[in-house]
Amino acid sequence: MTRIGFSWIAVLGAAGVICASCSSQSKSGAAVQGAAAVSLPTVEVAKVSSKKLSIMVRLPGELQAYEAVAVFPKVTAYVDSISVDRGSHVKTGQLMARLVAPELAAQRAEAESKLQAAESQRAESQAKLSSDESTYQRLKSASATPGVVAGNDLEIAQRAVDADRARLEASRGSAEAAKSALKSVADLEGYLQVRAPFNGIVTERNVHPGSLVGPSTGASSAVMPMLRLEKADRLRLVVPVPEKYAGNIAEGTKLEFSVPAYPGQTFAGRVARIAHSVDVKTRTMPVELEVNNADGRLSSGMFPEVQWAVRRTEPSLFAPVSAVVRTTEATFVVRIRDGNTEWVNVQTGELDGKSIEVIGGLRDGDEIAARGTDELQPGTHVVTKQIPAETQTRK
Repeated sequence: MTRIGFSWIAVLGAAGVICASCSSQSKSGAAVQGAAAVSLPTVEVAKVSSKKLSIMVRLPGELQAYEAVAVFPKVTAYVDSISVDRGSHVKTGQLMARLVAPELAAQRAEAESKLQAAESQRAESQAKLSSDESTYQRLKSASATPGVVAGNDLEIAQRAVDADRARLEASRGSAEAAKSALKSVADLEGYLQVRAPFNGIVTERNVHPGSLVGPSTGASSAVMPMLRLEKADRLRLVVPVPEKYAGNIAEGTKLEFSVPAYPGQTFAGRVARIAHSVDVKTRTMPVELEVNNADGRLSSGMFPEVQWAVRRTEPSLFAPVSAVVRTTEATFVVRIRDGNTEWVNVQTGELDGKSIEVIGGLRDGDEIAARGTDELQPGTHVVTKQIPAETQTRK
């Protein structure tokens, strides 16, 4: 073989070595890139959604009688008889108890005597006025003839008539005062008959025949009432509504509620009165519902649970509950943009199934980590994986 042939063989061998080396380097670079891609964390993401909040929450309430009254006597007296007891149904004006007060009979006799004396004095004054007026008229007629009646006599007669008129007016005033006094005693005697002020049920009885009773005034304000009466065919359901739910209350709204006495059953009432004032201690607003209780199944004092409708007039942003991270420093969600993570501080609102209201620097459609964690530090490059929408909202 010639020298030229050996030279070509050497060149070809060197080229083969070089190609083999290049191929090996190319495979090594691809492997490094693949390993780098595999090392990126994969994060399941969900989308922030916008919708109007419409949920039901349970609020405690209290049933109260539509009208309730503690019955006290107007005068100090003894119970002669009582015809009702706890649980008795009464009608307006029905006699419930009869009292006796002997001193009132003496006061009535005295008032009648004073009235008779005043009437007698008035009659006497009237008679004297008539007599003096007649005398005055005769003197006046006679004075038309000069020299028959002295002018002084005529003036004295006129003065007497004026005095009689004043005396008559005074006696009439005394008679009217005596009549008023007698009427006052008669009214007090009327209070000896204790009658029902409205249709209702007697819920408490504290006296029996022979008991001494008196009005609840002054030093006796702590005296127990004779009877307690409640109007039960219609009830008030008082609900202390938290401040955050007090913005969407409308009169006439029908709400359902349940009571422990009837498990599995629901009742209904309508919003009738709104306090329009938040209690500074409890941060709640009292709202009254009217409840028809014609069948008498419900009772005042029960503590029902009310199905309270919470709605927003404007749409809110919602995110999965699991996406919200709470630490001692902040509450946030992990938003992912262009494959990079960032923390967005939020405030949370109401729960709607597995979603929760989020208020902050988010927008509808933003992608966030479905399972938020503070281990996903801001600026981390991640690979995203979308979870199904029904998984986000399923209750």
